[in-house]
Amino acid sequence: MARVRFIGPEPVTVPELGGREIQPDEVVTVPDERYDGYVCQTTTWEAVEEPASEDRYDGERGPETVALTGTAAVFPKKTAAKPATKEG
Repeated sequence: MARVRFIGPEPVTVPELGGREIQPDEVVTVPDERYDGYVCQTTTWEAVEEPASEDRYDGERGPETVALTGTAAVFPKKTAAKPATKEG
């Protein structure tokens, strides 16, 4: 598990961490897969210890992708409606 420091100005309750109140300058343990979600909030959290897991997205390898198989859908081309004309 990774660790981050809360650098906000006043205590906050973090539901993901069991709903406990986190105090300013407190170091907490967060799930490895959620580490990036904390440290990207640079005005609220500060990195202390990165996760040891290789499973997290670090921006280098790219996000996981899903291979799709089968035929592609083909949709007919639609044209814009012609504007109404005045009679008379």
